[in-house]
Amino acid sequence: MLSRWLHVVRLGLRSLSAHRLRSALTTLGIVLGVASVVVMLAVGEAARFEALRQLQDLGVNTILLRSVKPTAGAERSSAREDILIYGLTSADLRRIRSTIPTVVAANPTREHPRTIWHHQRKLNARVVSVTPEFLDQNNIRVALGRGLTDLDGRRFDNVCVLGAGTAEVLFPAANPIGKTITIEDVGSLKSFKVVGVTEPKNLAVGSSLNVDTDFDRVVFIPYSTDHARFGSELLRYQSGSFQREKVEISQITVTVDRTPNVAKTAAVLRSMMDQFHPKRDVVVTVPLDLLEKAEKTQRLFTLILASIAGVSLVVGGIGIMNIMLATVTERTREIGVRRALGAKRRDIARQFLVETLVLSCGGGLLGLIVGVAATQVLTRGFQVPTLIQPWAPAVAFAFSVLVGLISGSYPARKAARLDPIEALRHD
Repeated sequence: MLSRWLHVVRLGLRSLSAHRLRSALTTLGIVLGVASVVVMLAVGEAARFEALRQLQDLGVNTILLRSVKPTAGAERSSAREDILIYGLTSADLRRIRSTIPTVVAANPTREHPRTIWHHQRKLNARVVSVTPEFLDQNNIRVALGRGLTDLDGRRFDNVCVLGAGTAEVLFPAANPIGKTITIEDVGSLKSFKVVGVTEPKNLAVGSSLNVDTDFDRVVFIPYSTDHARFGSELLRYQSGSFQREKVEISQITVTVDRTPNVAKTAAVLRSMMDQFHPKRDVVVTVPLDLLEKAEKTQRLFTLILASIAGVSLVVGGIGIMNIMLATVTERTREIGVRRALGAKRRDIARQFLVETLVLSCGGGLLGLIVGVAATQVLTRGFQVPTLIQPWAPAVAFAFSVLVGLISGSYPARKAARLDPIEALRHD
C-alpha cells in the first residue's frame, strides 16, 4: 500500500516538474494567501495584546471612581464667590473604607493642570497628588531615584516624582534628582525637590476609562502635601476670568479582595454614589468589564482580518482548480492509456489529488516563510507591532491544505470518471 502511494507521489511530482512555470504561478496564489493570513493574524494579535495589557495594568481587581464636572445643577457656595463644588469627597473615601467588606484598599488621587518651571524652562503639565501605593498599583516604574513614601506624606514634604516627558523637557541634558522645580499657583510659586523620575507610561485606553492616562507629562506629589500647599479649592484662569472649583478628590482607586467580588462591589459603589451624589458628578468604571469587552472586540477584529486574508486563499484555490481542470483535458489520452494498462479509477483520482496537495502544501510552506518575513519587515522597518501566536501558522497552513483538497477533488473525480475508450480516441 505504501509503495503504491509513493509511486503516485513520484508520478505527481514528475508531472508538475514538466510544467514548472505553470506550477509556480499556480502555487503563487496559495503563497500570497497564506502569507496574508499570517500577517493579518499577527497584526490583529499585536493590537489585541497591547489593548489587553494596558487594561490589565489597571488591575482586574480594581474599580475606579472618577469625579466629573456636572453639566447642570452643580452646587455653588454663593453667587458672589461663584465656587463650583462637585466630585468625590473625604466623606466618600471614609464610607468606602468602612462600610464595604470586600474593599481591601481605597487610594485617593487629585490632579490639576499647572505650569511647571525649572530656571527658564517651563511646561504645562498635570500635578497628580497620590499615595505611595499609586505607582505600583498602575505599574508605573521608577527609572531614576525613588518613589514617594509614607514618610513624605506624614511630614507634608515638598517632594515630587517627575514623569518621563516632564523630566525630558525641564532637564534635557541633566540628572534631575535632587534639583528643584517650581509649580506655579495663583499668586504664589511653590518649590518641590525632585526625588525620582518614572519610565515612559501612556495608556491608550484612557478615553474608555473617562480618565487622562498620560503619565509622561505629569508631576507626582504626596496627596497630603497637595491639600496642605494648594488647599481644597482650585483656582483656574479661563476665558479672561478666574474660575474657582472645589474638588477634594479627583479619583479613588478601589482594590477588591477577589475577582469574583468585583461586579457586586461595583454595584454597591454605584448605589452609594447615587445616594450621596444626585448630581451624577461621579463615574464608576470597572476595568474588568472593559477587559472582557476588549477581548471580545479584538477577537472579532482578528477574525475579520483573517477572513479578509482568507479570501486570497480561496482565490488561490480557484486557480488550482482551474489549472487542474485544464490538466485533465491535456492528459486525457494519458489517462486512457493508464486505464487500458490496468489503472483503476482511484489510482487516477489519487494522482490528481497528490498533484493538488503538492501545490497547496508547497505553497503553504512558502507562504509561512514569506508571512513571517513580512511581519519582521513591518516591525523593524515600519514600526508596526506584530505578534505571531503558535497557532496562527498552523491554522494558515491547515487552511491551505483544506483549500487544496477541495480544489482538487472535482478535477480528480472528473479525471477518474473518464471513459477509457473515449480517452484513447482523444487527440
